[in-house]
Amino acid sequence: MRKIPLSPTSRRNFLCAGGAAFACQIVPRHVLGAPDVPPSEKLNIGCVGIGGQGGGVTGELATFPNVHIAALCDVDEDYAARTIKQYPGRPFYKDYRVMLKKEKGLDAIMCATPDHWHAPISIAAMRMGKHVYCEKPLAHTIEEARLMGKVAAEMKVVTQMGNNGHADEGLRLTKEWIDAGAIGAVKEVHVWSDRPGTFWDTQGKPRPAESVPVPATLDWNMWQGPAPEHAYHPSYVPRKWRGWYDYGCGALGDMMVHNADPAWYTLDLGAPESVEAVTSETNPDSFPLWSIVTWNFAAKGKRGPVKLTWYDGGKLPESPPGLETERRLGDNGIYFVGDKGALLAGGWSGSPRLVPETAMRAFSRPEKTIPRSPGHRKEWVDACIAGKPEDAQAGFWYSAPFTESLLVGVLPIRLEGKIEWDAERMTATNNPNAEPFIRKTYRKGFELPS
Repeated sequence: MRKIPLSPTSRRNFLCAGGAAFACQIVPRHVLGAPDVPPSEKLNIGCVGIGGQGGGVTGELATFPNVHIAALCDVDEDYAARTIKQYPGRPFYKDYRVMLKKEKGLDAIMCATPDHWHAPISIAAMRMGKHVYCEKPLAHTIEEARLMGKVAAEMKVVTQMGNNGHADEGLRLTKEWIDAGAIGAVKEVHVWSDRPGTFWDTQGKPRPAESVPVPATLDWNMWQGPAPEHAYHPSYVPRKWRGWYDYGCGALGDMMVHNADPAWYTLDLGAPESVEAVTSETNPDSFPLWSIVTWNFAAKGKRGPVKLTWYDGGKLPESPPGLETERRLGDNGIYFVGDKGALLAGGWSGSPRLVPETAMRAFSRPEKTIPRSPGHRKEWVDACIAGKPEDAQAGFWYSAPFTESLLVGVLPIRLEGKIEWDAERMTATNNPNAEPFIRKTYRKGFELPS
């Protein structure tokens, strides 16, 4: 595969691809004892959406000795102030399009905006030959997810979705154990999350009607971007946007990407045949307070059909067969049910345990056969430097089909009844009313890049 060239200022061979990645803690480079790398030999990254999660991602990327945070972009200068202060002298923009046009030396971008901006920003950057790290969920619609995977493959850029658990030991152990027959043939999977809970309070609510002045530091028009135009309200930003259909993908988009990842990775689920949902009261503006969504997957390869059920808003599945009465499922997690037992893991691809504990104690662990990751974001940086898209294990080649399959679950939440899904044609064969939710309309001036 052709190596992706870096910008003219960073074409030299990278002699130092080291550094350390930390899931929860950013450690200054001098503490790590990492070697200095000349600026001309660093991966130049432009970071878009740096006020919340993006500030943390930017901070971790900055700890790698072969990374240079070259430019910063956010629509709210006040919300992004802390990150801006950490990188004095870096160019700052409110419009990513201006950044991409002016910053000719960028090799890659990091995108951590609300969901409705992921595809336009990522596709624009990839079309310019830049590598992309995009936070989860990868896209806002099914069509966007497919396009992002398509463009990444066409441009041969290195990509990564921000589902950190994909790099963790728990994901690999789960697959190795199930592949070794620890619980036999898997028939059912149950996945859950406590979101939205106390994390945001906008689900189950109609759109606010009152008019509120826009904060002076916020470019509200740019924040809305491709979404339908609405008056500003603090119920949208920051963070609370996840609950609104126009901007986010609800609890499903926030946490199913993490907690259900072991199922798609281990079982190669692909696209569902059908999806159905039971929810609390619905409205046209926001996701319901809770939902229980079931995906039905056809037999594939050596495995039989699989039914996967997602629970959010505090709903929980029944305990897996054999789980001791004193053990709790936890706020986030996943369990697999096979014809020989069950396997339970925590959220974010946590460490697996066989159920009951007597089965765990008797289990002879198989050999570790799957390569381990140096860290989710370091993995992406190393792949960018090597020009090997396949080395980023949550690259769009994996995460685009995964996201597409997840987002089919939004359709029965928004529409009554079961959705019969034709993945090849990307359509709900039994419900033409699903089309606006599969392929959305973009606001004039903010259409997807061609």
